[in-house]
Amino acid sequence: MTSDIKEVVARRAGLLLPHLVALSRDLHRHPETAWEETRAAAWVADRLSSYGYEVTPAYLGFPTALHARIGSGPLRVGLCVEYDALPGLGHACGHNLIAAMSTGAAGALAQVADDLGLTVEVYGTPAEEGGGGKIELLDRGAFAGLDLAMMVHPAPVDVAEARPFAVSHSEIVFRGKASHAAAYPEDGVNAADAFTISQVAIGLLRQQLPGTARVHGIVTQAGEAPNAIPETASGRWYVRAASLDELADIEPRVRRCFEAGALATGCELEIAPESQPYAEFRTDGSALAAYVANAERLGRRFDTSGRASRMNRASTDMGNVSQVVPAIHPYIGIDSLPAVNHQAAFAEHTLGPAAERAVHDGAVALAWTAIDRARQARQEGRR
Repeated sequence: MTSDIKEVVARRAGLLLPHLVALSRDLHRHPETAWEETRAAAWVADRLSSYGYEVTPAYLGFPTALHARIGSGPLRVGLCVEYDALPGLGHACGHNLIAAMSTGAAGALAQVADDLGLTVEVYGTPAEEGGGGKIELLDRGAFAGLDLAMMVHPAPVDVAEARPFAVSHSEIVFRGKASHAAAYPEDGVNAADAFTISQVAIGLLRQQLPGTARVHGIVTQAGEAPNAIPETASGRWYVRAASLDELADIEPRVRRCFEAGALATGCELEIAPESQPYAEFRTDGSALAAYVANAERLGRRFDTSGRASRMNRASTDMGNVSQVVPAIHPYIGIDSLPAVNHQAAFAEHTLGPAAERAVHDGAVALAWTAIDRARQARQEGRR
Protein backbone atom coordinates (compact mmCIF):
# COMPACT_ATOMS: atom_id res chain seq x y z
CA MET A 1 0.00 0.00 0.00
CA THR A 2 2.80 2.41 0.91
CA SER A 3 4.51 1.85 -2.43
CA ASP A 4 1.26 2.54 -4.28
CA ILE A 5 0.68 5.76 -2.35
CA LYS A 6 4.24 6.83 -3.04
CA GLU A 7 3.68 6.35 -6.76
CA VAL A 8 0.46 8.39 -6.57
CA VAL A 9 2.28 11.16 -4.70
CA ALA A 10 5.18 11.18 -7.16
CA ARG A 11 2.78 11.45 -10.10
CA ARG A 12 1.02 14.32 -8.37
CA ALA A 13 4.33 16.11 -7.82
CA GLY A 14 5.13 15.67 -11.50
CA LEU A 15 1.84 17.29 -12.46
CA LEU A 16 2.51 20.19 -10.11
CA LEU A 17 6.08 20.73 -11.28
CA PRO A 18 5.37 23.45 -13.90
CA HIS A 19 3.57 25.51 -11.25
CA LEU A 20 6.35 24.95 -8.71
CA VAL A 21 9.00 26.01 -11.21
CA ALA A 22 6.93 29.10 -11.97
CA LEU A 23 6.78 29.89 -8.25
CA SER A 24 10.55 29.51 -7.95
CA ARG A 25 11.12 31.76 -10.96
CA ASP A 26 8.74 34.41 -9.64
CA LEU A 27 10.60 34.49 -6.33
CA HIS A 28 13.93 34.66 -8.18
CA ARG A 29 12.77 37.62 -10.29
CA HIS A 30 11.42 39.50 -7.27
CA PRO A 31 13.80 38.91 -4.35
CA GLU A 32 12.63 40.24 -0.99
CA THR A 33 14.86 40.47 2.06
CA ALA A 34 14.15 39.59 5.69
CA TRP A 35 10.71 40.59 6.99
CA GLU A 36 9.84 42.15 3.61
CA GLU A 37 8.66 38.98 1.82
CA THR A 38 5.17 40.31 1.08
CA ARG A 39 4.79 38.96 -2.46
CA ALA A 40 6.57 35.71 -1.64
CA ALA A 41 4.24 34.90 1.25
CA ALA A 42 1.19 35.76 -0.86
CA TRP A 43 2.34 33.59 -3.78
CA VAL A 44 3.00 30.59 -1.52
CA ALA A 45 -0.34 31.09 0.24
CA ASP A 46 -2.19 31.20 -3.09
CA ARG A 47 -0.54 27.99 -4.26
CA LEU A 48 -1.34 26.18 -1.01
CA SER A 49 -4.93 27.39 -1.13
CA SER A 50 -5.25 25.93 -4.62
CA TYR A 51 -4.23 22.55 -3.15
CA GLY A 52 -7.07 22.71 -0.62
CA TYR A 53 -5.09 23.92 2.39
CA GLU A 54 -6.64 26.13 5.02
CA VAL A 55 -4.22 29.06 5.02
CA THR A 56 -3.65 31.56 7.82
CA PRO A 57 -1.74 34.62 6.55
CA ALA A 58 0.12 36.99 8.88
CA TYR A 59 0.61 33.98 11.13
CA LEU A 60 1.02 34.77 14.84
CA GLY A 61 1.15 38.47 14.05
CA PHE A 62 4.05 38.40 11.59
CA PRO A 63 2.90 39.98 8.28
CA THR A 64 5.08 37.76 6.06
CA ALA A 65 4.62 34.49 7.94
CA LEU A 66 1.92 31.96 7.13
CA HIS A 67 0.50 28.67 8.34
CA ALA A 68 -1.42 26.17 6.22
CA ARG A 69 -3.07 22.93 7.21
CA ILE A 70 -4.79 19.94 5.62
CA GLY A 71 -5.88 16.56 6.92
CA SER A 72 -7.08 15.45 10.33
CA GLY A 73 -4.80 12.55 11.15
CA PRO A 74 -3.08 12.10 14.52
CA LEU A 75 0.44 12.40 13.06
CA ARG A 76 1.41 16.04 12.53
CA VAL A 77 4.12 16.67 9.93
CA GLY A 78 5.38 20.20 9.31
CA LEU A 79 7.00 21.50 6.10
CA CYS A 80 9.02 24.69 6.44
CA VAL A 81 9.08 27.25 3.64
CA GLU A 82 11.79 29.89 3.40
CA TYR A 83 11.56 32.69 0.88
CA ASP A 84 13.78 35.59 1.95
CA ALA A 85 16.65 36.70 -0.25
CA LEU A 86 20.11 38.07 0.52
CA PRO A 87 20.73 41.83 0.39
CA GLY A 88 22.49 42.60 -2.89
CA LEU A 89 22.70 38.93 -3.93
CA GLY A 90 19.08 37.95 -4.46
CA HIS A 91 18.43 34.22 -4.13
CA ALA A 92 22.09 33.27 -3.89
CA CYS A 93 21.19 30.82 -1.14
CA GLY A 94 18.35 29.24 -3.09
CA HIS A 95 15.39 30.00 -0.87
CA ASN A 96 13.27 30.25 -4.00
CA LEU A 97 13.88 26.51 -4.40
CA ILE A 98 13.13 25.81 -0.73
CA ALA A 99 9.75 27.48 -1.14
CA ALA A 100 9.00 25.46 -4.27
CA MET A 101 10.11 22.12 -2.77
CA SER A 102 8.16 22.43 0.48
CA THR A 103 5.11 23.78 -1.33
CA GLY A 104 5.39 20.90 -3.80
CA ALA A 105 5.60 18.31 -1.04
CA ALA A 106 2.51 19.85 0.53
CA GLY A 107 0.64 19.72 -2.76
CA ALA A 108 1.65 16.13 -3.41
CA LEU A 109 0.40 15.04 0.03
CA ALA A 110 -2.82 17.02 0.04
CA GLN A 111 -5.10 14.35 -1.43
CA VAL A 112 -3.73 11.45 0.62
CA ALA A 113 -3.18 13.05 4.04
CA ASP A 114 -6.31 11.62 5.65
CA ASP A 115 -5.73 8.18 4.14
CA LEU A 116 -2.29 8.16 5.73
CA GLY A 117 -3.45 9.42 9.11
CA LEU A 118 -1.59 12.70 8.58
CA THR A 119 -2.17 16.30 9.37
CA VAL A 120 0.16 18.21 7.06
CA GLU A 121 1.13 21.70 8.16
CA VAL A 122 3.14 24.25 6.21
CA TYR A 123 5.00 27.07 7.91
CA GLY A 124 6.00 30.09 5.89
CA THR A 125 9.03 31.33 7.84
CA PRO A 126 10.41 34.79 7.06
CA ALA A 127 13.84 36.20 7.77
CA GLU A 128 16.08 33.15 7.88
CA GLU A 129 19.00 35.21 6.56
CA GLY A 130 19.88 36.80 9.86
CA GLY A 131 16.47 37.74 11.26
CA GLY A 132 15.66 34.51 13.06
CA GLY A 133 12.07 34.28 11.87
CA LYS A 134 11.60 30.71 13.05
CA ILE A 135 12.82 31.62 16.53
CA GLU A 136 10.30 34.44 16.74
CA LEU A 137 7.58 32.05 15.61
CA LEU A 138 8.72 29.49 18.19
CA ASP A 139 8.41 32.08 20.93
CA ARG A 140 4.76 32.59 19.95
CA GLY A 141 3.92 28.91 19.98
CA ALA A 142 4.57 27.77 16.42
CA PHE A 143 5.67 24.18 15.78
CA ALA A 144 4.34 23.01 19.17
CA GLY A 145 3.36 19.34 19.14
CA LEU A 146 4.70 18.53 15.68
CA ASP A 147 5.82 14.95 15.22
CA LEU A 148 8.29 15.94 12.51
CA ALA A 149 9.49 19.20 10.90
CA MET A 150 11.25 19.06 7.52
CA MET A 151 12.76 21.13 4.77
CA VAL A 152 15.44 20.71 2.07
CA HIS A 153 18.10 23.32 1.32
CA PRO A 154 19.89 23.80 -2.03
CA ALA A 155 23.65 23.27 -2.14
CA PRO A 156 26.29 22.45 -4.76
CA VAL A 157 25.88 18.71 -4.03
CA ASP A 158 23.56 16.47 -2.01
CA VAL A 159 24.50 16.20 1.68
CA ALA A 160 22.35 14.30 4.15
CA GLU A 161 22.94 15.65 7.62
CA ALA A 162 22.80 19.27 8.73
CA ARG A 163 25.65 20.16 11.09
CA PRO A 164 25.30 23.94 11.30
CA PHE A 165 27.16 26.29 13.59
CA ALA A 166 25.31 28.10 16.32
CA VAL A 167 25.50 31.81 15.52
CA SER A 168 24.81 35.24 16.95
CA HIS A 169 24.19 38.32 14.79
CA SER A 170 25.03 41.78 16.07
CA GLU A 171 25.02 45.37 14.89
CA ILE A 172 28.11 47.28 16.00
CA VAL A 173 28.12 51.09 16.21
CA PHE A 174 31.00 53.35 17.23
CA ARG A 175 30.27 57.01 17.94
CA GLY A 176 33.07 59.55 17.91
CA LYS A 177 33.37 63.20 16.93
CA ALA A 178 33.68 64.75 13.48
CA SER A 179 36.30 67.33 12.62
CA HIS A 180 38.25 68.66 9.64
CA ALA A 181 40.86 65.98 8.94
CA ALA A 182 43.55 68.48 7.87
CA ALA A 183 42.87 71.68 9.78
CA TYR A 184 41.60 70.38 13.15
CA PRO A 185 42.39 66.66 13.41
CA GLU A 186 43.07 66.94 17.14
CA ASP A 187 39.41 67.82 17.71
CA GLY A 188 38.15 64.58 16.12
CA VAL A 189 37.39 61.16 17.57
CA ASN A 190 37.68 58.68 14.70
CA ALA A 191 34.95 56.04 14.68
CA ALA A 192 36.45 54.31 11.64
CA ASP A 193 39.72 53.83 13.53
CA ALA A 194 37.77 52.05 16.26
CA PHE A 195 36.71 49.43 13.73
CA THR A 196 40.28 49.05 12.47
CA ILE A 197 41.56 48.35 15.97
CA SER A 198 38.68 45.97 16.67
CA GLN A 199 39.29 43.96 13.53
CA VAL A 200 42.99 43.65 14.28
CA ALA A 201 42.11 42.42 17.77
CA ILE A 202 39.65 39.89 16.35
CA GLY A 203 42.26 38.69 13.86
CA LEU A 204 44.71 38.06 16.70
CA LEU A 205 42.02 36.43 18.84
CA ARG A 206 41.31 33.81 16.17
CA GLN A 207 44.52 31.96 17.04
CA GLN A 208 43.14 31.23 20.50
CA LEU A 209 39.61 30.27 19.40
CA PRO A 210 38.41 26.68 18.95
CA GLY A 211 38.60 25.29 15.44
CA THR A 212 34.80 25.26 15.38
CA ALA A 213 34.57 29.04 15.83
CA ARG A 214 34.03 31.62 13.10
CA VAL A 215 34.05 35.41 13.56
CA HIS A 216 33.29 37.58 10.55
CA GLY A 217 31.51 40.74 9.59
CA ILE A 218 31.33 43.84 7.45
CA VAL A 219 31.65 47.57 8.03
CA THR A 220 28.49 49.04 6.55
CA GLN A 221 29.27 52.73 7.09
CA ALA A 222 32.44 54.55 8.16
CA GLY A 223 32.25 58.19 7.18
CA GLU A 224 31.09 60.20 4.22
CA ALA A 225 34.06 62.31 3.14
CA PRO A 226 37.82 61.68 3.26
CA ASN A 227 38.50 65.17 4.63
CA ALA A 228 36.13 64.71 7.59
CA ILE A 229 37.01 62.49 10.52
CA PRO A 230 34.21 59.88 10.71
CA GLU A 231 31.88 60.59 13.59
CA THR A 232 29.95 57.33 13.29
CA ALA A 233 30.89 53.89 12.00
CA SER A 234 28.62 50.87 11.94
CA GLY A 235 28.86 47.22 10.96
CA ARG A 236 27.28 43.79 11.21
CA TRP A 237 29.15 40.93 12.84
CA TYR A 238 28.52 37.20 13.22
CA VAL A 239 30.05 34.88 15.80
CA ARG A 240 29.69 31.13 15.16
CA ALA A 241 30.46 28.14 17.32
CA ALA A 242 29.76 24.42 17.57
CA SER A 243 26.91 24.94 20.05
CA LEU A 244 25.04 27.61 21.96
CA ASP A 245 27.14 26.76 25.02
CA GLU A 246 30.39 27.29 23.13
CA LEU A 247 28.97 30.46 21.60
CA ALA A 248 28.25 31.83 25.07
CA ASP A 249 31.93 31.34 25.97
CA ILE A 250 33.28 33.00 22.81
CA GLU A 251 31.00 36.01 22.50
CA PRO A 252 32.40 37.93 25.53
CA ARG A 253 35.92 37.57 24.11
CA VAL A 254 34.82 39.04 20.79
CA ARG A 255 32.97 41.81 22.57
CA ARG A 256 36.19 42.80 24.34
CA CYS A 257 37.83 43.30 20.93
CA PHE A 258 35.22 45.92 20.10
CA GLU A 259 35.60 47.43 23.55
CA ALA A 260 39.33 47.72 22.83
CA GLY A 261 38.56 49.75 19.73
CA ALA A 262 36.35 52.07 21.72
CA LEU A 263 38.88 52.44 24.53
CA ALA A 264 41.81 53.17 22.23
CA THR A 265 39.99 55.83 20.21
CA GLY A 266 37.72 57.32 22.84
CA CYS A 267 34.56 56.33 20.97
CA GLU A 268 31.32 55.20 22.50
CA LEU A 269 30.29 51.63 21.61
CA GLU A 270 26.86 50.12 21.05
CA ILE A 271 26.34 46.40 20.39
CA ALA A 272 22.78 45.31 19.63
CA PRO A 273 21.63 41.80 18.68
CA GLU A 274 19.90 41.59 15.31
CA SER A 275 18.13 38.39 16.30
CA GLN A 276 18.18 35.71 18.93
CA PRO A 277 21.07 33.25 18.52
CA TYR A 278 20.64 30.35 16.12
CA ALA A 279 21.17 26.92 17.70
CA GLU A 280 23.07 23.88 16.52
CA PHE A 281 20.97 21.19 14.79
CA ARG A 282 19.56 18.05 16.39
CA THR A 283 18.77 15.57 13.60
CA ASP A 284 16.05 12.94 13.84
CA GLY A 285 18.01 9.89 12.69
CA SER A 286 15.15 7.69 11.52
CA ALA A 287 13.54 10.46 9.47
CA LEU A 288 16.88 11.34 7.89
CA ALA A 289 17.51 7.69 7.00
CA ALA A 290 14.10 7.60 5.33
CA TYR A 291 14.83 10.78 3.40
CA VAL A 292 18.19 9.46 2.19
CA ALA A 293 16.64 6.20 1.02
CA ASN A 294 13.88 8.08 -0.79
CA ALA A 295 16.29 10.51 -2.43
CA GLU A 296 18.53 7.65 -3.56
CA ARG A 297 15.50 5.92 -5.02
CA LEU A 298 15.06 9.05 -7.13
CA GLY A 299 18.63 8.69 -8.34
CA ARG A 300 20.34 11.20 -6.08
CA ARG A 301 23.79 10.52 -4.63
CA PHE A 302 25.14 11.96 -1.41
CA ASP A 303 28.55 13.56 -0.94
CA THR A 304 30.28 13.08 2.41
CA SER A 305 33.57 14.91 1.96
CA GLY A 306 35.25 17.74 0.15
CA ARG A 307 34.68 21.44 -0.22
CA ALA A 308 31.37 21.10 -2.04
CA SER A 309 29.76 19.28 0.88
CA ARG A 310 30.51 21.95 3.47
CA MET A 311 27.24 23.81 3.00
CA ASN A 312 25.82 21.59 5.75
CA ARG A 313 27.83 23.72 8.24
CA ALA A 314 25.87 26.87 7.40
CA SER A 315 23.88 28.24 10.32
CA THR A 316 20.09 28.15 10.25
CA ASP A 317 17.24 29.06 12.58
CA MET A 318 15.85 25.61 11.74
CA GLY A 319 18.37 24.50 14.36
CA ASN A 320 16.19 26.11 17.02
CA VAL A 321 13.15 24.24 15.70
CA SER A 322 15.13 20.99 15.92
CA GLN A 323 15.72 21.58 19.62
CA VAL A 324 11.96 21.51 20.20
CA VAL A 325 10.55 18.94 17.74
CA PRO A 326 12.07 16.09 15.67
CA ALA A 327 13.51 17.59 12.49
CA ILE A 328 15.63 17.08 9.39
CA HIS A 329 17.36 19.60 7.13
CA PRO A 330 19.14 17.75 4.29
CA TYR A 331 20.79 19.49 1.34
CA ILE A 332 19.98 18.91 -2.31
CA GLY A 333 22.53 19.49 -5.07
CA ILE A 334 21.87 21.71 -8.06
CA ASP A 335 25.15 21.00 -9.92
CA SER A 336 26.37 24.55 -9.37
CA LEU A 337 30.14 24.02 -9.02
CA PRO A 338 32.36 25.93 -9.06
CA ALA A 339 29.69 28.31 -7.76
CA VAL A 340 28.73 27.87 -4.11
CA ASN A 341 26.06 29.39 -1.90
CA HIS A 342 26.09 33.15 -1.36
CA GLN A 343 27.71 33.83 -4.71
CA ALA A 344 25.86 35.59 -7.51
CA ALA A 345 26.59 32.64 -9.80
CA PHE A 346 24.79 30.32 -7.39
CA ALA A 347 21.65 32.43 -7.75
CA GLU A 348 21.86 31.86 -11.50
CA HIS A 349 22.05 28.11 -10.92
CA THR A 350 18.74 28.14 -9.03
CA LEU A 351 17.19 28.37 -12.49
CA GLY A 352 17.52 25.74 -15.19
CA PRO A 353 17.23 21.97 -15.59
CA ALA A 354 19.29 20.91 -12.55
CA ALA A 355 17.36 23.26 -10.30
CA GLU A 356 14.02 22.06 -11.72
CA ARG A 357 15.04 18.47 -11.09
CA ALA A 358 15.90 19.45 -7.51
CA VAL A 359 12.44 20.98 -7.06
CA HIS A 360 10.84 17.73 -8.18
CA ASP A 361 13.15 15.42 -6.24
CA GLY A 362 13.08 17.52 -3.09
CA ALA A 363 9.29 17.69 -3.09
CA VAL A 364 8.91 13.96 -3.70
CA ALA A 365 11.57 12.93 -1.17
CA LEU A 366 9.96 15.08 1.52
CA ALA A 367 6.51 13.72 0.75
CA TRP A 368 7.75 10.13 0.71
CA THR A 369 9.49 10.70 4.05
CA ALA A 370 6.18 11.88 5.53
CA ILE A 371 4.59 8.68 4.19
CA ASP A 372 7.33 6.58 5.80
CA ARG A 373 6.81 8.32 9.13
CA ALA A 374 3.06 7.71 8.87
CA ARG A 375 3.67 4.01 8.17
CA GLN A 376 6.03 3.81 11.14
CA ALA A 377 3.46 5.45 13.41
CA ARG A 378 0.79 2.97 12.35
CA GLN A 379 3.08 0.02 12.99
CA GLU A 380 3.96 1.33 16.43
CA GLY A 381 0.26 1.87 17.12
CA ARG A 382 -0.51 -1.79 16.29
CA ARG A 383 2.11 -2.85 18.83
